[in-house]
Amino acid sequence: MPEVMFAGPDGRLEGRYHHSKETGAPVALVLHPHPLHGGTMNNRITYTIYQSFQRLGFSTMRFNFRGVGRSQGRYDGGIGEISDAAAALDWLQAVNPNAGGLWIAGYSFGAFVSMQLLMRRPEISGWISIAPPASHYDFGFLAPCPCGGLMIHGDADDLVPEPSVRKLVDKLNTQKGVAVDYRILAGADHVMANHAEAIAAAVEDHVGKKMVGRHLSLAAD
Repeated sequence: MPEVMFAGPDGRLEGRYHHSKETGAPVALVLHPHPLHGGTMNNRITYTIYQSFQRLGFSTMRFNFRGVGRSQGRYDGGIGEISDAAAALDWLQAVNPNAGGLWIAGYSFGAFVSMQLLMRRPEISGWISIAPPASHYDFGFLAPCPCGGLMIHGDADDLVPEPSVRKLVDKLNTQKGVAVDYRILAGADHVMANHAEAIAAAVEDHVGKKMVGRHLSLAAD
């Protein structure tokens, strides 16, 4: 799990990167929760998603947004963080020019940023959105959403009530060619601290099914 430092729009950004042993392996970028509320790339759910993509044979990276950990810069209300994610994606693609697919994943605030990036980068082929803050941010920019993906939310989330996410899912599912795999975790709140294993299983199930026939197999632990 080598540490990487790469150029961002507001200074150098700190990340962790795993390079797959498979030639032409797909790549995945994982985004962490809100920087002003303790979110870092070492958040348990962020790390869980990162590990899941690693087990699936992906080359994968997670990184700290500006002003978090050793990443330079200051929090920029989400706008600059989208640019940070784009820079991370540029780095990931430069290291993997022949990648067999590109996935974006995010948890909470990271889910919002990841979906913004989805709309800007047509090469993204799949997405994972964990506890998207649908009651805090307007996701109306997903019109049309370029592809389907996996959305996971807890039915005990007091910060982002589940019905707000279900409404978003229903809206996306009305779009032509878009199918959202929506999974509700019973008893899970927004932190989801005790549901990491369930999230890992859901991610690996969804991504594994989507990548069938694309030279993807579960890597050995």
